[in-house]
Formats: sequence, structure tokens, C-alpha cells
Amino acid sequence: MQKLVITGGRSLKGEVQASGAKNAALPLLAAALLTDEEMTFLNVPDLADVKTMLKLLEQLGCQISRDGHKVVISAREVLSTVAPYELVKTMRASILVLCPLVARFGHAKVSLPGGCAIGARPVDQHIKGLKAFGTEVSIDHGYVKADAKELVGTRIITDMVTVTGTENLLMAATLAKGRTVLENAAREPEVVDLAKCLKAMGANISGDGTDRIIVEGVEKLHGCTYKVMPDRIEVGSFLVAAAITGGEVTVKDCNPADLEAVIVKLREAGADIKTSPDSIHIKAQGRLKPVNIRTAPFPAFPTDMQAQFMALNALANGSSQITETIFENRFMHVPELQRLGADIAIDGHTAMVNGVDKLLGAPLMATDLRASAALVIAALAAEGESTVDRIYHLDRGYEKMEEKLRSLGANIIRRFDK
Repeated sequence: MQKLVITGGRSLKGEVQASGAKNAALPLLAAALLTDEEMTFLNVPDLADVKTMLKLLEQLGCQISRDGHKVVISAREVLSTVAPYELVKTMRASILVLCPLVARFGHAKVSLPGGCAIGARPVDQHIKGLKAFGTEVSIDHGYVKADAKELVGTRIITDMVTVTGTENLLMAATLAKGRTVLENAAREPEVVDLAKCLKAMGANISGDGTDRIIVEGVEKLHGCTYKVMPDRIEVGSFLVAAAITGGEVTVKDCNPADLEAVIVKLREAGADIKTSPDSIHIKAQGRLKPVNIRTAPFPAFPTDMQAQFMALNALANGSSQITETIFENRFMHVPELQRLGADIAIDGHTAMVNGVDKLLGAPLMATDLRASAALVIAALAAEGESTVDRIYHLDRGYEKMEEKLRSLGANIIRRFDK
């Protein structure tokens, strides 16, 4: 078992480079199934979830080579359209192979997925959309089974905004016959990144980045070379880490426009932020002000930054409220922050945070991906030593986080226990 050992109290200073986005890379890799030509992806992060997706694609018969952050995939000879439970159980994004398989091969059998235990994330909208295309879909012994002679373009209105649902149905629509209109579509930058890649493959897509995406189906997609967008959640996490430690950090190779809601809240907290087209500079001094947070789909405040801001508010000068509207079980980091001395009370979907003068190091246990980042951030500002256990959660979404933090002056090491 691996853990992080952190001695807090150091201000982060320096420059750090953003990695490719996990939440963009996973659907992009799945999109390789849509063509029999070779796909080359650049800036692919070295993460546990990416490795899982590549293993799944290999299981289906894809030929894959990797050189650092470059991944080449050939789905010319897909041997299977079955995504087994053994690979899908650890990562919800595995469901993203469902629609590409049905769109290109006419059938798929994909295990119902797992992932972080942050609440119910049903795949009913994926199934509803596939049925609208004319697909026969059933759930049998924990697997989604889908069969279609051809996909026919249609109008799909999802019951709620769903990022992976939009991505899955968008991929299906590229090879469907005729026009597809996706209403109530997710507007997240990762959805736009997928649409850009699909266009580079020959798809006819308009409206990406809005809640109404229009796709004119084509008979065939071709290969291309595509660079994965920067990880806005990783960038936001480093900005919060700099702020909570009273540091001064520049995050390079990122897109500030993707983080406007986060930047607004950091400025509200008292941090000085300057942006360029591809970097963000943050400087924070003294105790920060509390900020109220309400999560919502893009372009509002992202649920994936909620836990990190709770850590920030735990040391702020005053009280704040954080309301989670996306997932019903995303406050599991609260008891761990309380172990550091945070004053937090939960009432339904809202957490009331009373800032304290200091946090004290303690043994901590990560419960999900973003909670693990919040615990690391809090530990950086706490007095004394903290240990963060179960960091396999962290490794699912943050590339070499401790190395990057060490380069900024943090006292953090990875310990391998027998």
C-alpha cells in the first residue's frame, strides 16, 4: 500500500506544467474505436484511469503503442465487442466504449461501470439515447447489451445534463444515418475537445460548447493526430494549493478560459491572479476570505473543485457555505478534514464551514479522487506531519502530483509500505 507523507507549513513557489486532462483523454481514446485507421494522441496523461482504458481497448483487439505522453491506437481489427466487468469495475468512464462499438459494429456488451463512490451516476441517459437511434438495449446480468442494424439520426433530449452521456451519444451520432440533435447537451470543455477530435476525423458537428449539438452523420471516419487538452481540474487544484499555503505559483500550458468560475472564487478569497492565453499566475498573502460555493454544470463552478475549496475555506477568516448539486454523496472528505481540526457541519447537500486559525497534521484516508486532492492540499497548510492513505484514488486523476508539488517546495514524499 502506498501513502503520501506531508509536512505542512511551506509556501508553494515556482512554476508547474499542466498535464493532459483525464476527463478529456478517456473519451478521446474510446473514439479510436470509430475508425479502422490509426489514431495518434499527444499529451496523454500517465494515469491509472488512462491505463485502464488502454487495457480495455487492448482487450477489444486494438493495437496500442505508447511512448511517454504519445499513444497510437489502431482499431482496424477489433476482435471483441464485450467490455468485461474485471476492467470496467474500477472506472465509470469505461461506459464510453458502448456507443462507438454499436456505431461501428452494430453491437456491444458492456459491464455496468464502477468508479468513485460519490453517488449514483446512472447510465440510463446513455441507454435512452441509444434506443432513440433505433438500438435494441437490455440489461442482463450486470451488462448493457445493445444491438442495431444501423443507427438512425434523431432528436435526443436528456433528462439532465450528463457529460459522459453527451460524449457517448455524440460519438454514436457521427456514424448515424442522417441528422442527430442532442438537446440539453453538456457544455464542458472536455465535450468540446472530443467534438474537435471527431471533426478532425471527418465528423460533421456544430453547436459543441452549447446545449444543442447538431451532427450530420457520415459513412466513415478517418484517423488523425490529436493533442489532449490541459487538465483544468489539476490546474485548479494547484491554484488552490498555492493559495492555501500563501504561495506564488505559475501554472503553464493551461487554458484560463476553462477555469473562469474557479478564478473568480479565488479572487473573491483574496488571491491575486494574472492570466495569459496559456498560463495562470497566482499570489496569495495572509489569511484568505471565505467564499460560498454552489456546484453546477459548466460554465458554473465545477463539482470536481468542491472538495479543494472546502479545504481552502477551512482556514479562511470567517464562515462559508458549500452546496453540492451534482452528486449526493460528495462530502466524504469532511470527516478527514475534521481530523485536521476543520470546523465543518453538514446539512443535507450543504456544508457549513467555519474557518479556524490552524490545522494540525493527522493520519488521513482518501475516499475518492477529488477528496484525495483536498486532503493533500489541506495537509500542505497544516502544522506538522500528515499521511494520506489510499492514494490510488489520487493516481487515477493526478499525474505525479507529489513530484510537481515537490518542485514547488512542498515537503511531500511517497512511501511504499509492505
